[in-house]
Amino acid sequence: MKLTVLGASGGIGRGLRTISFLVDDDILIDAGTGVNDLTLDQMAAIRHVFLTHAHLDHIACLPMLADAALDRRARPLTIHALPETLATLKDSIFNNRVWPDYTAKPTPEAPWVALEPVIVGQAVRLHGRTVTPLPARHSVPAVGYAVEGETGGFAYSGDTTLCEPFWTAVNRLPKLRYMFLECTFRDDVSPEQAQEWGHMTPHLWMQALELYTGSAEARVVHMEPGKEDRTLDQLAHAAGIPLMQAESGGVFNL
Repeated sequence: MKLTVLGASGGIGRGLRTISFLVDDDILIDAGTGVNDLTLDQMAAIRHVFLTHAHLDHIACLPMLADAALDRRARPLTIHALPETLATLKDSIFNNRVWPDYTAKPTPEAPWVALEPVIVGQAVRLHGRTVTPLPARHSVPAVGYAVEGETGGFAYSGDTTLCEPFWTAVNRLPKLRYMFLECTFRDDVSPEQAQEWGHMTPHLWMQALELYTGSAEARVVHMEPGKEDRTLDQLAHAAGIPLMQAESGGVFNL
C-alpha cells in the first residue's frame, strides 16, 4: 500500500496545501486543496473519498474533483462520511446553487456521486485494504481514519482535541506504522479553549501520546500557516525530541 501526502497544512499560502491523503491511486482521505496538484488522469482514478468532517479546508476540492473526470468514470465517485457530514454536503454543496447536485445527476438512478454513511469502528473493505472510522472530538461531527493493508497501515486523527476513545482504538491496531496527528494551536491557547474548538495543542498532544501503547511514528499535520516553527518547537520541548511534520509530496510505502 502506498500513501501520498497531497496536503497537510491547516491553511493555504504559497507552497501550502490543506489536508488530503491519497492511498494507492484510488482512495482519497479528505479532499483539501492538495487535490489540485493531481493530474486529470489521477483524479479519474479515484473511486472512493473518505471525509473526516465537513469543514471547508477538508472538502474544498471535492466538488471540482467530482466534476473533473465525469466522462472518465464508469461508476459513481463514492463519498464515505458520517451521516451528518453527508447531510451538510447535500444541503450546502451539492444543492444546485453552490454546485450541481451530482448525487442526482445525470439521473437519480445513475448519479455521478454516491453518498455512503460510515459508522465509527465499522471497517470498509476495499480490495485488500480496510478503512476504519475512528472516534474524534471536534466542533462538528467528525471522525479520524485508520487505513490498513496486508503489511502495514496508518492512522489519521482528522481534526480533534484530546479524545481518549481514539487512542483506545489505535492501540488495537498492531499494523500501524505511522500516525498523522493534528496540532492546530500552540500552548498560548488554553487547553480549555482548544477543547472547545476541537483542536490540539502541544500540551494536549503529549497527554494524548501518553495514552498510546504502540510503536508507530508520529507526524504533525494541520498546523496554522506561518506558525509551524513555533508549534514544532513547543512540541519538541514537550516531547524532549524533535518531531517531524508531514509535508505535501511525502510518500510512504506501507
